[in-house]
Amino acid sequence: MTNETPRYPRSIRCNNTDFDLRLMTTGDAADAVAFANTLPPHDLLFLQRDIRNPKVVAAWLEQIERGTITSLLAVAGGKIHGCAAIVRDVLSWSPHVGEIRIVVGQSARGGGLGRLLAQDAFAFAVSTGVEKLIARMTPDQRGAIAVFEEMGFRAEALLRDYVRDAEGTKHDIVILSLEVERNRAQRDAYGYNEAF
Repeated sequence: MTNETPRYPRSIRCNNTDFDLRLMTTGDAADAVAFANTLPPHDLLFLQRDIRNPKVVAAWLEQIERGTITSLLAVAGGKIHGCAAIVRDVLSWSPHVGEIRIVVGQSARGGGLGRLLAQDAFAFAVSTGVEKLIARMTPDQRGAIAVFEEMGFRAEALLRDYVRDAEGTKHDIVILSLEVERNRAQRDAYGYNEAF
């Protein structure tokens, strides 16, 4: 596992599609809202806020400008098909903890884009000195859970009835976590020198 910050922009290929992977900027506001509006509402429940709302996206971009969030976009054909965010609050009681959030459009699923976004987000977070990483999702998002578990994340908590959708139905949220140094030591013990 290296502490080298990944370089952007760069090209990746998933499921016979070439994507440009790049950092999100203020010019991406309208495209981010358009992307969010293509997603099933259930896919957004693990996020702290509803990114279909332009005001929420504006606040997200302000946090990117302040450096508390780094967001990566996977773009093809002029449209966003996936997004990874690394959230870290260095002024909180947990400055050593980062959160990874991944969202992939329905048309780009099943080809490894989510996995590549998660791996890049992981590498980026580790390069900033994060000591612990968490990821949240609903328990029925089995594919996403499997991706994070393959990276070394383990279930740490289940928050029952933690979020409520637009119809008022409550849903559980599972929190997965990874201790960076412990993961590094385990990978070294098994002869792995790189995170992925």
